[in-house]
Amino acid sequence: MNNLATVYDPKAVEDKWYKYWEGHDLFKSTPDEREPYTIVIPPPNVTGVLHMGHMLNETIQDILVRRARMEGKNALWVPGTDHASIATEAKVVNRLAQQGIKKTDLTRDEFLKHAWDWTHEHGGIILQQLRKVGASCDWSRTSFTMDEVRSESVLKVFVDLYNKGLIYRGVRMVNWDPKALTALSDEEVVYKEEHSKLFYLRYKIVGEDGYAIVATTRPETIMGDTAMCINPNDPKNQHLRGKKVIVPLVGREIPVIEDEYVDIEFGTGCLKVTPAHDPNDYMLGEKYNLESIDIFNDNGTLSEAAGMYVGMDRFDVRKQIEKDLEAAGLLEKVEAYENKVGYSERTSVAIEPKLSMQWFLKMTDLVKPALKAVMEDDIKFYPAKFKNTYRHWMTDTKDWCISRQLWWGHRIPAYFLPQGGYVVAETVEKAVEMAREKTGNAALTAADLRQDEDCLDTWFSSWLWPISLFDGINKPGNEEMKYYYPTTDLVTGPDIIFFWVARMIIAGYEYIGEMPFKNVYFTGIVRDKLGRKMSKSLGNSPDPLELIDRFGADGVRMGLMLAAPAGNDILYDDALCEQGRNFNNKIWNAFRLVKGWEVADIEQPEHSRLAVEWFQSTLDNTLAEVKDLFSKFRLSEALMAIYRLFWEEFSAWYLETIKPAYQQPIDKKTLEATMGFFDSLLRMLHPFMPFITEELWQNISERKDGESIMYARMPEAGEPNAELLKAVAEAKEIVTGVRNVRKSKNIPNKEALSLQVVGEFSNPCKTIIAKLAGLDAIDSVETKDATAASFLVGTQEFAVPLGNNINVEEEIAKLEAELKYTQGFLASVEKKLSNERFVANAPEAVVAGERKKQADAQSKIATIQEALNALKK
Repeated sequence: MNNLATVYDPKAVEDKWYKYWEGHDLFKSTPDEREPYTIVIPPPNVTGVLHMGHMLNETIQDILVRRARMEGKNALWVPGTDHASIATEAKVVNRLAQQGIKKTDLTRDEFLKHAWDWTHEHGGIILQQLRKVGASCDWSRTSFTMDEVRSESVLKVFVDLYNKGLIYRGVRMVNWDPKALTALSDEEVVYKEEHSKLFYLRYKIVGEDGYAIVATTRPETIMGDTAMCINPNDPKNQHLRGKKVIVPLVGREIPVIEDEYVDIEFGTGCLKVTPAHDPNDYMLGEKYNLESIDIFNDNGTLSEAAGMYVGMDRFDVRKQIEKDLEAAGLLEKVEAYENKVGYSERTSVAIEPKLSMQWFLKMTDLVKPALKAVMEDDIKFYPAKFKNTYRHWMTDTKDWCISRQLWWGHRIPAYFLPQGGYVVAETVEKAVEMAREKTGNAALTAADLRQDEDCLDTWFSSWLWPISLFDGINKPGNEEMKYYYPTTDLVTGPDIIFFWVARMIIAGYEYIGEMPFKNVYFTGIVRDKLGRKMSKSLGNSPDPLELIDRFGADGVRMGLMLAAPAGNDILYDDALCEQGRNFNNKIWNAFRLVKGWEVADIEQPEHSRLAVEWFQSTLDNTLAEVKDLFSKFRLSEALMAIYRLFWEEFSAWYLETIKPAYQQPIDKKTLEATMGFFDSLLRMLHPFMPFITEELWQNISERKDGESIMYARMPEAGEPNAELLKAVAEAKEIVTGVRNVRKSKNIPNKEALSLQVVGEFSNPCKTIIAKLAGLDAIDSVETKDATAASFLVGTQEFAVPLGNNINVEEEIAKLEAELKYTQGFLASVEKKLSNERFVANAPEAVVAGERKKQADAQSKIATIQEALNALKK
């Protein structure tokens, strides 16, 4: 007690205990005979800093891993970071630009030196910040997606999939990011509704005076048109069959082709076909062997191939070409139009469909076992609604574009030969060996080979994360893989269900023949209290470290978890953290109160004996409830159950019952039981609030150096005494009834009252009632005192004789008003019950409910009239 400050100060506690945990290797895990519990962290971007989404995600993971430790499992939480190709390269390019250096002025090796410098400078920041949250990761295992083991794993998998015929290289229509200058996978494109324009362009029919009218949202691409397409079943365009038309402004003749793909109802039913700049046009171009003219440079400006507007940005061309078409009389009309436009998730720039030579992974067969595992609940999703999202994506998979036109990342292990062709190998030495064998030229050296310039999609490394963290690719079947894999739970956001969750499941079945994890818990998105997504631009995203500074880590953790049901968005408000901080203070003050009592070797009072037995049963009930909620990943509800147990049952009822009178000691037996309850409550709270619980647990009794609540076993639920729980529940209602009488009559708490029970009363908790309600007697009577204020608990009437504490006239007026209201209520119920149609047609339970209302109202009216008669005598 001497060590405990009067007021709880998180700053004095949190750093102290985190250093203690780390100093004693309490987060460390190695395989042993215990049941393993494994979580791998969704690796944050190496250059990232902690935001509210991380705070929520890491808190949930820490709760799960800390509870597993306390259940006696060998719990391991593996930390690490992701190299984040696009985001990191963009940051390095920006920093170089501030120094007046362009990426294009550097060699690849020079640029990578800058990228590594940036990574070493910023890479550890977020991992240090996670320590502030209380994250109990095994830091000795910290990994990075571009470290040696992970890089070797990635290249090995690429070569393996290539050798299996699943990776291929080819020119395909891809999503091109003109700002990041790289291809993107379909999942990295976000579609947004936009107010656009629909331009109706006039294409002159060759050999005739007429025009074919084409509706398009992208007039700036007409320089790449190589055909016009109509639907052969479209009656309004039959006159165009077999004709040629002239592209406006460009003057190029193009054929009219026919395909049922064309929507007859859209625009005029005439479609311009630009195979190089639209995925659907690309398919038509392949089908009809059309020329493909790529009119864009990689940065979104028009290329020499366009022949017009060369060097201008695509959106500037759109504005200019509208004016030029209008001036040439080739613009029929312009309409307002709503359409969806794809944007790069990383750079927020409109993507450009572009024909490009890329590397692809065939997905059709790879997805099958991964789809089956989730649909058949071998891998369970919480909440289960995300199974539908998963199924939708996994039943409509396209080949994965895995190459990126970036330098920061895993470089594609393909080596081009001097005379054409290429070999794929994990190392340059192996590539030389394969090249000599393939060409028959034994004189070939590494200098003769040219490695592919592109690097792999970041997700191509993180999809191996649960395997590569235990070196399962390089050393299949090693001891750690056998022990820790499959991992137990994955905690992540539903926004990366395709990017990451699905691909990890695919990799798990392809490389280990087994799932990578058993359960996936999807968090919601943290929004502000108005429901808006948090962002820097809105200024509505608090810094978690500032919140921890204000409210303490336990306060912030608890505040977030109170509002964090699985899969549903969290509406964040600082008031949540205030509630968390207030709960910390409540726990602290309750502990100091109990520790401050003087103990004596005296007999245990009956009310304390009953209270101890009752709280043990209440604790057993909550332990069973919390265990059940954790099994369903309903962590927010589990926390609320423990919160109510501590705040309402333990503090408001139990401690009030056993609290000794002013300056009086407490008996030894009750104090020992109370400290035992405190120990159990701290253990239950520890996964949610690790710092304050460690501080108080260490103060319950003397602890050895290295001991921690982290390894104290979670209490097991016993069999509760249902009869006693029922009796105390009734006793609490009676106490509340007496307190309400005191409040309404302004009777001080120190003034003892007596309680009359009308009829027989067999509740065994009379001593608890007397203590908490401030009673000097509880008597069973046939008729209550005329001056008594009465109340009902169930059907039993209780009365508090008021003697001089009553104003008769005021009481009569109050009772008459209550009588009038209750008689009106009874009349409305009886009117309903007198309606034969209602009684005959309403469900039996509804009719029974109305009859109960009738009986209760009649009983209440009789009680009020009796009280009035007594007062009027």
